[in-house]
Amino acid sequence: MDVKVEIWSDVVCPWCAIGKRRFEKALAGFAHRDEVEVSFHSFELDPSAPREREGDLAEHLAGKYGISRDEAADKHRQMTATAAADGWDFHFERARAGNTFDAHRLLHLAAERKVQDAVKERFLRGYLEDGAPIGDPDTLVRLAAEAGLDADEARAVLASDRYADAVRADQRQAQAYGISAVPFFVVDRKYGLAGAQPPEALLQVLETAWTEAHPLQVLTPAGGDADTCADGSCAI
Repeated sequence: MDVKVEIWSDVVCPWCAIGKRRFEKALAGFAHRDEVEVSFHSFELDPSAPREREGDLAEHLAGKYGISRDEAADKHRQMTATAAADGWDFHFERARAGNTFDAHRLLHLAAERKVQDAVKERFLRGYLEDGAPIGDPDTLVRLAAEAGLDADEARAVLASDRYADAVRADQRQAQAYGISAVPFFVVDRKYGLAGAQPPEALLQVLETAWTEAHPLQVLTPAGGDADTCADGSCAI
């Protein structure tokens, strides 16, 4: 029986990128890693965002939280340093923010084509490192194709409303779970972990879920219990 890990996240979320990398480190240290099923689920940090937002990210952050542009830029520098420890090379000065609904639709297509992890990785890297306009359909098709999706099929999906219901279903499930921030990890529909947890914490949950799914069966021989030592009953 596989351990099922569902991850709610957005493709413009720096902590989601960091959380993804930390989960990968945890999975690499898990003895049963080949029996873990991982899927990404849709969460929009800003569903009302335009296809491409005007202005740079520091300016938007400053306006949103009522801080100065310099303070916003300093927060970006801190986040960049944190991400570097997990192997990311963030460039917030390049970021071109926008609506992510279409990106999530393509991630559902990618799940069906067995390349969801690669497409998720490419979208995150495209936005956080390369400065790709994440709401632009042509950009999404290019990034998805670089990660293994068929470009024509991806373009056809974006020209239709395919997977829109799947994205909204993910969002309803997030509400049902009480998820209000991402990343959020759900393991075997039993354990929930919020935030970019350290690899050690994620590994512990994987091990707990595995143990519960594979309880030890203690067998009693037909002839009864065999002799054992316990509680000082043996002379040593």
